[in-house]
Amino acid sequence: MRTIVDGFREMVHLIGDTFRLWWRNLLPLATWFLAGYIGFKACTEGAIWLSEHSHGSIGVGLFSAGVLMQIAAYVGMIRTCATSLYRWRDAAGNQAEETSDPTQRGLLELLAVTLLPLVAVWSAWGFLETQVSELNVSNLVQRGLQPGSEFFQLSDGRWHKYLPAIVILLVLRRVFEAVDDRWPSRPVKFAQVWAESFFLLITVVVTPFAIQDGKDWFEVRNFWYWSLGWWGGLKDFFASIHIPVPAGIEFLWGFFWENLWPLFKLGVAEPLTWLAITTVVFGHRVLSSGGVFRGTRVERRFGDQLEAEAPKQNRIVALTNKAPNLLLGGFREKFYPTLNAFRLLVRVGPVFLGVVCMVYTFWLLGDDWLFYGLSRLIGDHGERWGLMNAEIARLIGDVVFQTLRIALLAAAFDLCISVGIERKTEAAAAAKAKVDAEAEAKPEAEVATV
Repeated sequence: MRTIVDGFREMVHLIGDTFRLWWRNLLPLATWFLAGYIGFKACTEGAIWLSEHSHGSIGVGLFSAGVLMQIAAYVGMIRTCATSLYRWRDAAGNQAEETSDPTQRGLLELLAVTLLPLVAVWSAWGFLETQVSELNVSNLVQRGLQPGSEFFQLSDGRWHKYLPAIVILLVLRRVFEAVDDRWPSRPVKFAQVWAESFFLLITVVVTPFAIQDGKDWFEVRNFWYWSLGWWGGLKDFFASIHIPVPAGIEFLWGFFWENLWPLFKLGVAEPLTWLAITTVVFGHRVLSSGGVFRGTRVERRFGDQLEAEAPKQNRIVALTNKAPNLLLGGFREKFYPTLNAFRLLVRVGPVFLGVVCMVYTFWLLGDDWLFYGLSRLIGDHGERWGLMNAEIARLIGDVVFQTLRIALLAAAFDLCISVGIERKTEAAAAAKAKVDAEAEAKPEAEVATV
């Protein structure tokens, strides 16, 4: 019962703080959002024009720049809310805590830490697919259905032409890294992260088509030791003996993929990942791989194993392990702050995280309801006005709910700091009480023994 009461109290506090932050920072939040939106739209129109004039590769780069502008705008929106948080202020001033003041860090420094994880978030939870779909719809309206008018010409093996761009971006980020190591500079560091983000965006767009081509290549070949029709034969065999084991596996997998995974994705994974990105913007001082487990149960249980030295490797194995770092070295370090951010989320416990997921679900429902309400209010004015009406309704809804989402994440982080401090205090008090009880029990045991 106490858990339910605590969860309800934290939910009320979170909703109240969200609307307080949103109303207080609505103008700068909306300004940041509109700047990213205008930059994305301008890049989209420029990309379509370049694609129409046989410069599709440059158009893909321009579209990617527009997406990165929107992501940078989200970082600026999160940073804007820092001045209105009050629980976080005490934690930022305490050297024992891991948070630092983002207002004391430049925007380029924040983007260098957050841009690559945010690109991964957009790719994983479907935001990039939404932007690509918006680009394709605008391209279809402007250029029609004539042959060669599609923007991303990736099917039928045409994704190969993007491989040189991917290789060039890898080489560029390695050059920028070498220059930054020799002459440290924030603009060079930011250019390196920008090249990495371009590489990740293009790779995410190209990968599904490459995988599909690989499946098609394998499907048309029939190896003597392997056949793609073995699953059908296995199903027929079990069906003949009236034990539908393969059919049951298909049913369970379909139930998980079609019902459970979308709920988990929208209701749990997406809000917690966004909250982790928010904590990265507000700064984590622990930036090493070992720091991910510091202060957690993993360190207390496997502390000796974590600190044990790795066995020495011979020269050939060492060179083999270093080979991927020639081009990909440094990528994983960009994700260390995000991994560390999950430590803060784990520390506050499942009750508070469940509250955050519940309020985020309310946000998702409100966003959809407002869009459909505005669409009904505008009405149907024919095919020529359908796209413009949908974009107007989506823009109005995004100005309200995208800024509200940032306020929700900032309020959740602020309350997360408070709840985390309470949990740490309670854990320290419980540990002290346990030590005192053991100290009191020890003399009594000695007297009983005598």
